[in-house]
Amino acid sequence: QVELVESGGGLVQPGGSLRLSCAASGTIFRIYTMGWHRQAPGNQRELVAHITSDGSTMYADSVKGRFTIDRDNAKNTVYLQMNSLKPEDTAVYYCNVLLSTAWGTPTKGYWGQGTQVTVSS
Repeated sequence: QVELVESGGGLVQPGGSLRLSCAASGTIFRIYTMGWHRQAPGNQRELVAHITSDGSTMYADSVKGRFTIDRDNAKNTVYLQMNSLKPEDTAVYYCNVLLSTAWGTPTKGYWGQGTQVTVSS
């Protein structure tokens, strides 16, 4: 059993900052890629950023230079620092983690429950 618990969402004014956290717990052998997606009303879920186990990162063009993803492997936690927030960043943010639960078992993706980020004046 694996659980992802997200925190850090909320209401912020344009230009403000938020830091999201997602902690994985349960039966975990090894975590590979960790990432954040978001879904705004009426839109499809889209990838925001991800980070591999060796620290390589990838960002959507819309957030490059404003968002930073990092991870703490000792805590099985991934973070998303969001700066210079815009109204179009408003969405439910979901963390996604690719992991294996035992040696030799296939990897599987898990999703957090989502946390609302609202950027509005």
